[in-house]
Amino acid sequence: MKRVILCICIILSLCLFVYYREHKLPAQQNIATNSSFDHNTGDFEPQKELSYLYQFIINKLSGSHGVFTNYQDTDQSAEVATGHEVLSESAGLLLRYYVLTNQQDAFEKEWIRTKQTYDRTNGFSYRYSPKLDKNYSVNAAVDDLRIIRALYEAGSVFKNKHYVADADTYAKRFYKHNVKDNHVYDFYDNQYKITNSFITLCYIDLKTLQLISDSTQVGEKTYINMLDIIHNGYISDRFPFYETRYQYDSGSYNSDHINTVESLLTILALSEVKQQNPSSISYLKEQVKQGKLFGQYTVEGVPTNDIQSTAIYAIAAMIGSELDDRELYEDSIQRMIQYQVQDLSSPLYGGFGDVDTLTAYSFDNLMALLAFVY
Repeated sequence: MKRVILCICIILSLCLFVYYREHKLPAQQNIATNSSFDHNTGDFEPQKELSYLYQFIINKLSGSHGVFTNYQDTDQSAEVATGHEVLSESAGLLLRYYVLTNQQDAFEKEWIRTKQTYDRTNGFSYRYSPKLDKNYSVNAAVDDLRIIRALYEAGSVFKNKHYVADADTYAKRFYKHNVKDNHVYDFYDNQYKITNSFITLCYIDLKTLQLISDSTQVGEKTYINMLDIIHNGYISDRFPFYETRYQYDSGSYNSDHINTVESLLTILALSEVKQQNPSSISYLKEQVKQGKLFGQYTVEGVPTNDIQSTAIYAIAAMIGSELDDRELYEDSIQRMIQYQVQDLSSPLYGGFGDVDTLTAYSFDNLMALLAFVY
């Protein structure tokens, strides 16, 4: 059994690597030259960029089962999701987009597709391969929580009690399988009926845990425990990011290196419940302003590469929006737009990806989509 758990942990670690993979800045000729600022009025209006991106996602990066993991297809047999496989991550992000833009019909269609594609007895399968007609037995806590949040938000925005009832049902299922002793675990494997032994900090969706607690009267202790785990994972005021994961069996944090996307998702989670560390926000604003927010650092805060990404600036923009920090939001969106493909002759036009390799990932594109409307 230990060997099985170890194998699953290795696979999930690989999935995390793909899940938060950083991408290089596209070639200079593909960087957007049109500004989102109206110099006559001083308004910030990235509506064209949003429209082009949405059309790319729906018309070029999607199929009958949802948003493709990558624009380029594969044989879909790798240990991690590739090609035109679809992820519950993508479904949750798109559901949240439709709520934020008040599109009830589109939300309902996506929710029906989400249930058909991913819903299983003990959780939402994190991945589906259309070519192999294969659902994977593992869920991902962060993805299940995102879907649950979208349902709670839909219930509020669309005044629909059925969405709230669905959210409550899936929340109780989540607590039954992904929570033990008031602590959240990364995944639950439906085949082997086991969880892993740690929590990845960016998987801790504090706002959704709070919504579950308020709606179902369960989980307040879980929320407090997970908030403590995040707070105690703070690295330092000198480098105000967060550790990667917390190991329950040893009570210790573990980070081989610090992936910026992961730490920013943790900072966003804190910001959504007004628990952000001011040092993190000050550091983030400075790095965005300078255009020096790199994809990975050592625990001491030294960049391990000079790679930047769409998702980094998208999440930074969401943090700015959550904190009503217009400067951080607009600076981040402007940095993000630099990655948008403006070449009309490219199949990736309007999206975020590499025009030379025709690589365009769902995570980058959907996070950018959310950032535009946050």
